[in-house]
Amino acid sequence: MKRILAASAFALASTAAAAQDLSTTVPDAVGQVAPALQAYSSDDLIGKVWEGEELSMRDRALVTFAALMTMHQMEDFPAFTALALDAGVEPAELSETITHLAFYTGWGNATAAAEAMAPVYAERGIGADQLPSTDPELLPLDEEAEAARQENVSGNYGNVSQGVVDNTEQLLFLDLWLRPDLEPRDRSMVTVAALIAAGQPEQMTFHLNRAMDNGLTQEEAGAMLSHLAFYTGWPRVFSAMPVAKQVFEDRAG
Repeated sequence: MKRILAASAFALASTAAAAQDLSTTVPDAVGQVAPALQAYSSDDLIGKVWEGEELSMRDRALVTFAALMTMHQMEDFPAFTALALDAGVEPAELSETITHLAFYTGWGNATAAAEAMAPVYAERGIGADQLPSTDPELLPLDEEAEAARQENVSGNYGNVSQGVVDNTEQLLFLDLWLRPDLEPRDRSMVTVAALIAAGQPEQMTFHLNRAMDNGLTQEEAGAMLSHLAFYTGWPRVFSAMPVAKQVFEDRAG
């Protein structure tokens, strides 16, 4: 009984700490000029959405981080970097996320994200020993799936830009996607979050399927859409909803 009570007290303390951390992501100025926005932020976004059990706090922090990077919202980035670390995202995972999303959202977004994160890492004493290697031992390659992907891309676009075809194969799918410091599920999940944030849902089908092949559940994917509506805006999420719906239906069939 004491152990159960202790666990409950720890859970309550963790929830309170998370709520306190989340409150730092809403500037005081919001309440001064838009009290209704402050109320929605505290009562609905922080008080309900972030507390939703369909998606873990850690995953919510990671997809929010990916979305904000994609939208180049660097003023908010240090607070959300700290929040992600507090929610259980490892420093190496955040580092790997910005490296990965450089290829999907552009080098400028990635370098700006690194600049915004650096003071948080310095303050917390996060050094090179906690960051990914530049040349790690790569994860195993699904050779059959990669051969099919290469054949499709090369057949469709080889006569358009062989450079894009070659770099997609050599840099992305034979290297970046096999780096071990971000789990395949999470790598696909942040890619989906970035595509939603960028307003590019036409690219989602492949990556959402890949995320679900690697363990993301339909419930988690649906919760991710609901969560990201607050950070990317409802129109971008509603543009992504038909793609997600089709993926879910195809997998069910």
